Amino acid sequence: MNLTIPVSISARNGVFNIPTLQGNADATTFVQNLTSIRGNFTKEALLDYTTVTGDYNISAKFCKPDTENGTNPSVQVLTHGLGFDKTYWDLPFNSFNYSYIDVAVDLYGFCTLSIDRLGEGNSSKADPLNVLQAPAEMSAIYELTIMLRNGTLPNVPQAFSKIVHVGHSFGSALSYLLAVMHPTASDGLILTGFSQNGSFLPITTAGWDSKLARLNQPLRFGNVSYSAVSGALSMLEVSSSNLTAIAEGLAQYKITLGELQQVFQTTDLADFLAGAQPTQLPHMADLPSGYLTWTDAGSNQFAFLLPGYFDPSILQFSESSKFPYTLGELLTIGSGPPMAPDFKGPVQIVTGGEFSISPYLPTLFLTQPLTHIHNIEQDAIYCGGDCFATGDPALASIPAESKMAFPMAKAFEAYIQPNTAHGINLHYNSTGAYHVIQRFLNAQGLAPS
Repeated sequence: MNLTIPVSISARNGVFNIPTLQGNADATTFVQNLTSIRGNFTKEALLDYTTVTGDYNISAKFCKPDTENGTNPSVQVLTHGLGFDKTYWDLPFNSFNYSYIDVAVDLYGFCTLSIDRLGEGNSSKADPLNVLQAPAEMSAIYELTIMLRNGTLPNVPQAFSKIVHVGHSFGSALSYLLAVMHPTASDGLILTGFSQNGSFLPITTAGWDSKLARLNQPLRFGNVSYSAVSGALSMLEVSSSNLTAIAEGLAQYKITLGELQQVFQTTDLADFLAGAQPTQLPHMADLPSGYLTWTDAGSNQFAFLLPGYFDPSILQFSESSKFPYTLGELLTIGSGPPMAPDFKGPVQIVTGGEFSISPYLPTLFLTQPLTHIHNIEQDAIYCGGDCFATGDPALASIPAESKMAFPMAKAFEAYIQPNTAHGINLHYNSTGAYHVIQRFLNAQGLAPS
């Protein structure tokens, strides 16, 4: 069931001295400042704090089992990360075979509420610098959680006594911030694509080579019509009618049509035409310049995907259907306090990388002997490409270090999903992680009953 949910937010946001970006060169300058080791640019640009309030609409999808057994259902609030929308949890790719929601709902009986974060997808847009920061976006999640708890979520006449927050990347950071600021709001945390080691974020941010979203995908994020793009291509004498002639011309320089396709698919030429074909994904038209996106499929793969362990077509799909991030989000992504001292629910961190053992891993996913599993440690954003490079023999992994942030947690597990990277849900082996998560929740008494 698709929902549009009104929320009123109140948050203590930062006031930043960041000039309006005029073009892609300004976006590059911003990232150069943000990633420089000479100092803390976020702190340097921060002028003050202010309370931000406002009324917005959050686009969400509520799913429940066809047959609900028992009287005490459990709901998972699913929050996506930067560059995605709520379809991250129910990818419309390959007949939805990568769907987290299908596993959680159909196989384990959970309800789910997947949301477009404030400012993303079909949710209300907002000021990308002054409003769309971590505190404000967390405030929207908190308001949705209260509605679920009280049975006041529109068109969902059910009060939930068991609410779990499941995030990915920035969505995990928001879920963590919720546990810090409102420790009794959630009954359990699942933080995917997450650790509290932010030292690798500058590498990712630089690797994205950020552009203004409205210039990178003008059909989806700008105010450019398809006819205008077609006209521009016509001026360049690029059309379906002369592609053969172009290919024949390139052949004399020993450039094949396959190589031409590689150039198109892996550069921002493909992004320029994204949205030309009919799609159910929202077109966030005419975005202000504070909305950014990574430049092309190569930047996408660098941050999210492990070569050899994903369908090459899913890279093109995820690039053409990507969503922007904002200046405010980049400035506040690491703004959470180092500890959630009062959160008492169970916590599981799930990150992509080398094989590791969890008691909640179904044996059907052990497809080869342990001695034949290679060292593949690939969450680039929160592990720097090696989640086990802790420098401390007593510390099992980088995500495991977060156990200290939850001193009152009922249970804590850091699980590394094999043969995946930061964007776990985009990999062949994604469903193995889904089962580990559901079994962890069941073992902690958070299953529907």
